[in-house]
Amino acid sequence: MRDRKQGIGVAEIAVHGSAMEQAGSHDRTRALNAFRLGDKAFYWTTRICAILVLLLLGGIIVSLIVGAWPAIVQFGSAFLTTQRWAPSAEPPVLGALSPLYGTILTSVIAMAIAIPVGIGIAVFLTELCPLWARRPIGMAIELLAGIPSIIYGMWGFFILGPFLANTVQPFFIDLFAGVPVLGSIFGGPPSYLSLFNASLILAIMVLPFITAISRDVFATVPPVLKEAAYGVGCTTWEVVRHVVLPYTRVGVIGGVMLALGRALGETMAVTFIIGNSFRISPSIFAPGTTISAAIASEFAESDGLHQSSLMLLGLLLFVLTFFVLAAARLMLLRLEKKAGKQA
Repeated sequence: MRDRKQGIGVAEIAVHGSAMEQAGSHDRTRALNAFRLGDKAFYWTTRICAILVLLLLGGIIVSLIVGAWPAIVQFGSAFLTTQRWAPSAEPPVLGALSPLYGTILTSVIAMAIAIPVGIGIAVFLTELCPLWARRPIGMAIELLAGIPSIIYGMWGFFILGPFLANTVQPFFIDLFAGVPVLGSIFGGPPSYLSLFNASLILAIMVLPFITAISRDVFATVPPVLKEAAYGVGCTTWEVVRHVVLPYTRVGVIGGVMLALGRALGETMAVTFIIGNSFRISPSIFAPGTTISAAIASEFAESDGLHQSSLMLLGLLLFVLTFFVLAAARLMLLRLEKKAGKQA
């Protein structure tokens, strides 16, 4: 009797064990199917997002080309070499040379001011600044990026412009008076509205981008590299020059290119203080205009060929920004390739 009970118990255990194995296998199959379904959903979601970005970019390009097509047919390549901008003339005379000149010049001056200042602030925050002051200074720099551009424009128009016209510009005009080339670059009467004033506003606006990114990439330098340099007697300047900057040059250049893209496309702040003059002058103290400022100041009142020409200006700004960012990307790839060969 005992043997029969033991036999029944063993049989029941075998049956239950088989059922448990089948249930466990079924649960694993369901879990694997759920994982596969989630993975496919994630894959297609990210893929659709990427395709959507490309479609949006393509839509912007197509809309710009369609809107600019009448001006392209009317003016052709002469649009790039014509300085005059007279939409009310008969026939209209419209050219992009002055806005292109102002866009490139203000961006170059702004980057010439912002790059050394921004990198210098980043070096100070990571290498020289006392610990108690790093957070307040870093937050103050980052807050500059959050100020609306129209506030920069109003501040430049009412505060910075008069200060520069009454103090800074007369100094440089007198300093370089009669000097070849420099006398023309820093010549002319002082003005509240000028290319230089707009460039200085742009430099202040892009400064947080350069500083924040440079500070973050400087913080990624392994401490052992800097300690080894200090251990062999290097000064702080030598450590920054020969250790920190070479190690982080790709990130620093990326931050600079991001700031340059912001400078090329800035609109409201520049519109307030540049003067909106479609005239090319050798002096940086003379009024001028940029592509974005010209579009912002005239698009609402434009129609027909005038509006098409403004659309063509937007297309030129898009192409200019694209080539600048593409050149920056190629530069970064060359630097990475060169660093790989050296390693």
